[in-house]
This record gives sequence, structure tokens and C-alpha cells, in this order.
Amino acid sequence: MSDPRPISVAVVGVGHLGRHHLRLAATLPGWRCVGAYDPDRARLDALCGEFGATPLDSIERAVELAEAAVIAAPTVNHAEIAERFLGAGRHLLVEKPIAVSVAEGERMVALAARHGAVLGVGHVEFFNPAVQAVIARSPRPRYLDAQRLSPFTRRSLDIDVVLDLMVHDLHLAQALNAGSPLGEVRAVGVPVLSPRVDLANVRLEFANGCVATLTSSRVSAERVRKLRLFEPDCYYSIDYTEQAVSAYRLERDGAEPRIEPVVVEVTRDEPLAVEHRAFQRACRGLPGPFVTGEAGTAALAAAVAVVEAIEAAGTNRRPS
Repeated sequence: MSDPRPISVAVVGVGHLGRHHLRLAATLPGWRCVGAYDPDRARLDALCGEFGATPLDSIERAVELAEAAVIAAPTVNHAEIAERFLGAGRHLLVEKPIAVSVAEGERMVALAARHGAVLGVGHVEFFNPAVQAVIARSPRPRYLDAQRLSPFTRRSLDIDVVLDLMVHDLHLAQALNAGSPLGEVRAVGVPVLSPRVDLANVRLEFANGCVATLTSSRVSAERVRKLRLFEPDCYYSIDYTEQAVSAYRLERDGAEPRIEPVVVEVTRDEPLAVEHRAFQRACRGLPGPFVTGEAGTAALAAAVAVVEAIEAAGTNRRPS
């Protein structure tokens, strides 16, 4: 039987995304928020006041009080913070990307296993109800096309667009080709408004033959979040923002082949709240969709392969 007792949870990092993690930690059934920590004390006090949470003086205090934690700190700090929680046997949800290097991700996974702790990674797009509605149909795509475009902001400029945005679609491409290793990677990327790559286009080929093309930009005039899947006889178009799926199937049971619409029911929900509930289930040892530390590390490894392909192509260098 599942444990009905709320799980004590803390949040580390209350920046742009951490603010929403704190809101859910403080309000979502199943959690008992023991507080939050951030080195920006003024912001921490303000957000804790807004959501009725306790501001904590240190990460050590969060480790002491919590059974589980959400890390929404800068990526460069993930591994060091995670080791404190995992080393104490605390369950952990770490924002994407899991770490700055695959080696750090692997150490985090090993530490979680050693101490019997759950380690999840915040690839929130996986929990978009439209994505889950398609995954529930067990698609076997032969071709994927993803577009993730955003207007320029000053956030996340410590990493390039591959680790900032494209890593979501790299993870989803892997999830939709579960068990099939990533093979060929071809990529181009250019810096536009920052010193790092702001726009990237990638072609991936998996061992099972599936090909994926991914485009990510953080210098777009508009915000676009779409994924298209092509099976031999079926097509899905996912609009992440609208949480909607358009689907069509090629029917061959008549005198002539015909294309018929397919109804894919989607129950709208906040993807981050779905992710939190999935983390709760995992903490209780219950089954359900979840992005494990291993999956998060595999997504990071794919992102590193993309970055290396961009560097090999030489398109990431500004003209002299």
C-alpha cells in the first residue's frame, strides 16, 4: 500500500523556474513543504512570504529537514548540491540538464543507487499531457521533427541553446526510441546575441533507423513549441503550448488508400504539476512515467554529442 503521509520537501533555488517549484511544493497535495533556500535572501524571503514557506539559512538545513528536494539552482551547481542530498539518502528532482558533464551525471546516478534514493531530472516537456497522450499509444516513429523557438531573454546565458532548450527534444527523441542507441549526429549552430550558440539545427539517426531533425532558437521573433511524428501509416502533430494533438492514419482497407483523422484525447494540466506528482509517486516506490537520472544523463550525453558536432562543423565561431 502507498503511504498517505505527505512527504516533506524542500526547494533549492527560487529563480525563474524555482519560483514555480516552490509554489507547487507549498500547495500541491502530497507535499509538506519544509522550506526553501537561495543565496539571494531578498528574493527568498519575498517568495517564501508569497507562498507561505519557510526561508532556510543553508542547504544543510534543507538536507536535515527534508525527505525529498527539488534543485532549481544554476546547472554548474547541480552536482555539488545533489551530492549533499543524495549522500544523506534524500530523494531528489534536479532541473535539466542534470549536470554540466556526463561524468557528473553518472556520479549522481551512482550515488543515488548507493543510498537508495530516487533521482529524477526535470525534463518537464515529457510530462506535457499532449506528449503523454501520444506516448500512451506506443508510437514507433520513423521520422521526428521538433521546433523549439523562443524570443531572446537574459536567462540561462551560462549555457548554449542546446543545453538550454534543445535538450528537451533530445530527451523526447530518445524516449520515443527507447532502447535504440543514438548513432549519427550532424549539427550546425551559430551565436547571434550571446557569445554562445543561440540557434542550432540537428539531424540525428538512431540505430533503429529513425531520423530526427531538431531546431532550437532563443533569438526567434515568436515562441514555437511543436513536435511531429511520422509512422509508416500514422502522423501526429503535438502543440506543446496548446496541449493539443492532431493525428491522421492511412487506411488501406478499401479499394483506395485514404487518410482518416484520429482522435487523441488530451486532458489539460500543468506539466510541472504533473512532474511533481510523478516525483511523489517515485518517492513512494510507485510506478508511472518518470524521467530517471539515467535518462537525464543520456539526454545530456546526446546534447554533448550535438555540441561536439557543431564545433566540428565550425559554425559556432563568430566571423573575425
